[in-house]
Amino acid sequence: MTRENRPETASPGRRLSPHELERFNESVLPYLDAAHNLARYLLRNPHEAEDAVQEAFLRAIRHFDDFRGLDGRAWLLSIVRNVCYTQFRRRRSGGDQVEFDEEIHSVEKETSEPEAELASAVAAESVRAGLSQLAFEFREVLVLRELEGLSYKEIAQVAGVPIGTVMSRLARGRKQLLLALGSGAKENF
Repeated sequence: MTRENRPETASPGRRLSPHELERFNESVLPYLDAAHNLARYLLRNPHEAEDAVQEAFLRAIRHFDDFRGLDGRAWLLSIVRNVCYTQFRRRRSGGDQVEFDEEIHSVEKETSEPEAELASAVAAESVRAGLSQLAFEFREVLVLRELEGLSYKEIAQVAGVPIGTVMSRLARGRKQLLLALGSGAKENF
């Protein structure tokens, strides 16, 4: 069988049936951007984020027969989170520190007045810098809640922690983000 005719596989022994592939495309694939966004913020490296998302999708395909829920987003993001956490631990144990560069991933906005653009860019950069200073578990819940719009229950499912822990991490993460941003940020929140 040629490469072009080969069915979608996650591993040599796992193939999705046409029905499973359609179900996967409807319930999981729409959250590719959310998966990449989470990985990008957690790992702070665009190349590692791409690798993590690819690995997460391979795992999702490999274990799609275990997917029983209706919420593909929470299921996929929990896989992405686990892959990122594993990569983060490996990197940390190796002592490799990589700086996150959000400019590569920023969405271009329509041009407006230069002062407004500058103020927006400064504010966005401040928040990115503040987020990059937070510990993994605080950065994780803030990205899931504030950028991805997940509910506390969904964050608890993704992170594998109780809802109370999610609420605590959000409160502590927001407080640490405010401290990282400085006293000027308190006036804006």
